[in-house]
Amino acid sequence: MVANTLSNDGPGGPTDAAAVRKAKRFILLVAVISALGGALFGYDTGVISGALLFMTPQFGLTPFLEGLVTSALLIGAAAGALFGGRIADRAGRRPLLIGTAVVFVVGTLGSALTPDVPILVLSRVVLGIAVGAASVVVPLYISEMAPAHVRGSLVTFNGLMIVTGQLAAYIVNALLAEAGAWRWMLGLATIPAVLLGVGMVFLPDSPRWYASKDRFDEARGVLHRGRSHDEAERELAQITTANEQESAARGWRELRSRWLRRLFFIGIGLAVVQQITGVNTIIYFAPMLLTQTGLGEVASIVATISIGVISVLAALVGLLLMDRVGRRPLLITGQVGVTGCLVLLGLAFLLPAGATWVSYLTLGLMVVYMAFQQSSVSTVTWLMITELFPLKIRGFAMGIAVLVLWLTNFVVALVFPPMVATLGGSATFWVFAALGVGSLVFSVRLVPETKGRSLEELEADMRLRYA
Repeated sequence: MVANTLSNDGPGGPTDAAAVRKAKRFILLVAVISALGGALFGYDTGVISGALLFMTPQFGLTPFLEGLVTSALLIGAAAGALFGGRIADRAGRRPLLIGTAVVFVVGTLGSALTPDVPILVLSRVVLGIAVGAASVVVPLYISEMAPAHVRGSLVTFNGLMIVTGQLAAYIVNALLAEAGAWRWMLGLATIPAVLLGVGMVFLPDSPRWYASKDRFDEARGVLHRGRSHDEAERELAQITTANEQESAARGWRELRSRWLRRLFFIGIGLAVVQQITGVNTIIYFAPMLLTQTGLGEVASIVATISIGVISVLAALVGLLLMDRVGRRPLLITGQVGVTGCLVLLGLAFLLPAGATWVSYLTLGLMVVYMAFQQSSVSTVTWLMITELFPLKIRGFAMGIAVLVLWLTNFVVALVFPPMVATLGGSATFWVFAALGVGSLVFSVRLVPETKGRSLEELEADMRLRYA
């Protein structure tokens, strides 16, 4: 699918067939290897949904401790996002990805081998640091490596790998559910972590990062591996011009500029919008919710596979549409669908528990919800926060935006089990629906379109628009 997208060279793309194939293979290799970080992100956030059912009786987890074990990863992810963005700007995208793979291995083994709850929570925090860093640097790296005409599809490919990782987690959970082997559920994530670390050793850093350090020969070399000669030179000229226009200031000091403050606000808003309607409550707690409707534990875990399948299919749809339809129309359409599903889920939890049809109606609504979310809201968010910010602060600003995303995720995951226990499923999902209406208003009024232009062209346009 990605290879087919790459073969559609835009204006100025390679014309020689051999050059086309060589550039396509290189960019595809970059996307596949780096997106293993996305797969790990998905697996480690999705696997807890099945493992939690078997951890709870073994460790005597209360609803609060269930939320803590789940959200401990999110605490680490917030820290990983914050510091990962700064490290990506200073040390480079590639070294951070290699280090992230090592942290994935440490956190995974600690979680799988834990003797008690405190070690489990600590290991989940460590694992979260890797997830948070990957959530910043993987889409950042891909967006800076990709030609403009396929940037949306390739960053969306990372989103596809995230939901593929979640689907893999659901399948592993289902296969190991009868044995209750939750340690194996968690521990299998070491395999893609090792592949990520080894694969990144053989890839270069991004041309934008090289240029930000005045290493223009290396930037030119990377560009020529993924573009024609003319396209590479034109893009290098744009990068150089943008680099010269930026001041040497970094971080918070840059926000003295009005246009950067506006972009910063939009980026943070997108991060909140992606989480505030409860997408990860479905990912983390779907089996728990289905058991409340009367479905058995093993059946609930197996049924959750359908959520993973539809997420992958929906991400494929998003990949196909992102560079054709545009970011903004997809985002708004998805938010309308998500909000409608939340209203219906609230109604479904008013139905009497115990009937099989109620369980499958609830599951069906979750599936439709995830179809809207993963084909549009999630994919657009992860793409646009790589596109909005200028080169000099891209890693820092993305780190802050993703920090806010993970903190929002943390709060929602932590309060969700107590909310369901106290308010019931209906009221909880209607609260999310009300937040969905607010998210839709934000997107309609403030979110710009970023389709079809290089990162440097977008920067120039945003500078003029929000000056």
